Amino acid sequence: MLMLSGSARLHAPGSSGAGRMALRALPWLGRWTALGLAGVAFLFPIYWVVTMAFKPEFEWDSSGGKIFWFPQHWTLDNFRIVFGHAPTSQFVDVTTSQSAVPYIENSLITASGGTVVALVVGTFAAYGVSRFRAGGRRFPLAVLLMRALPALVFLIPLFFLLFYLGLFDTYEGLILVYAGVTFPFVVWLMRSFILDVPREISEAAIVDGCSHWGAFFKTVLPLVLPGFAATTFFVFILNWSDLLIGLMLTQQHATTATVFMQSYATKAGTLYGQQAALQVLLILPPLVLGIAIRRYLVRGLTFGAIKR
Repeated sequence: MLMLSGSARLHAPGSSGAGRMALRALPWLGRWTALGLAGVAFLFPIYWVVTMAFKPEFEWDSSGGKIFWFPQHWTLDNFRIVFGHAPTSQFVDVTTSQSAVPYIENSLITASGGTVVALVVGTFAAYGVSRFRAGGRRFPLAVLLMRALPALVFLIPLFFLLFYLGLFDTYEGLILVYAGVTFPFVVWLMRSFILDVPREISEAAIVDGCSHWGAFFKTVLPLVLPGFAATTFFVFILNWSDLLIGLMLTQQHATTATVFMQSYATKAGTLYGQQAALQVLLILPPLVLGIAIRRYLVRGLTFGAIKR
């Protein structure tokens, strides 16, 4: 009787079904918990910077020992100081009233120029490597290994070279350096995208009367446009967020916004509110670019993921 009752309990439909559902829910719960923790870890710094930009000084100054997780007195004075205007609140201290707008313009010019030069030269090089094996089979790996070395290795020779050529602290010099630094990434990425396009497509265009240039612009480039958009976004972010190159190769005329941000760290203390306001402004150009090319960006990020 005891064995029968125990067996009945084991095979009861309600208990066994609930147990199986609980076991099946564990992996699902674990995945969503891990995703939630990862989302908090990645999004919290953005939340902290954005809220810090709207706090007066007594809320982001930690000398009082109190942490304000959310702004209690919203203010736009940090942005006014970044744009070179006087604050309207008595709670915000002005240590530097220099406008950051010229430095943001410098970043836009140099990052955009370096991105365009790297994309043009790197895309043509990737087409030559993938279709005609220009430079040999090991050329793509050699190009990528150039970027594997730390940038500091090249900065001291580049400093003397640009100074000798009269390109130190100029837009042209910084654009050339940005293009040279990101050129290996363009070659490597675009080569993989072009290899996913069947060679027969460009050969058919050449048979129909196109030149190699015509086959590239009319058949290959439209097919790799999503990958081109993803490469553009990646390279622009690398140039836009640079600090070390701009710090070493500029002095006043071509100083970028990331270098200017250091001026908010004074002897009296760091102006976190102004730094956060400038960081919010620096987030906008990559965000606008990502929204503008969002049609191709998702396809480009997954382009070539499935090999045929």
